[in-house]
Amino acid sequence: MKLITNNPMVRDFFASDDTEVEFIESLGYMDVLTRVRDEIHLGADLLTHPLSGSVKPNETPFKSVAIGKNILHDVDSLEMIEQAIASYIKFEKNKQLPTWSQRVQEDFMVVDFDLIKNALRK
Repeated sequence: MKLITNNPMVRDFFASDDTEVEFIESLGYMDVLTRVRDEIHLGADLLTHPLSGSVKPNETPFKSVAIGKNILHDVDSLEMIEQAIASYIKFEKNKQLPTWSQRVQEDFMVVDFDLIKNALRK
């Protein structure tokens, strides 16, 4: 399993684990989605949904997605990540990500952290 994230809380928590973590520093939600898509094209499959949670993609800067190492191309994973990217683009056209205060950003980090931690039961 590999985690792709731009959330420092996720990186720090899973760094002490045997989980492979790819940390995308200073980049946003869309960058995580496109990196996940690149991995799926290389044979990975989704282990967590790329749009998990009730926070809209244009509201939070943080995202973490777990992928597996499926040797075959997983069409369902590819379809799901492409739909997630399309949703992100649609939401961002309507309203771009606000410039949140540090406190609000930390709240979004906690939400993303809780989602991935509970999805993986860690």
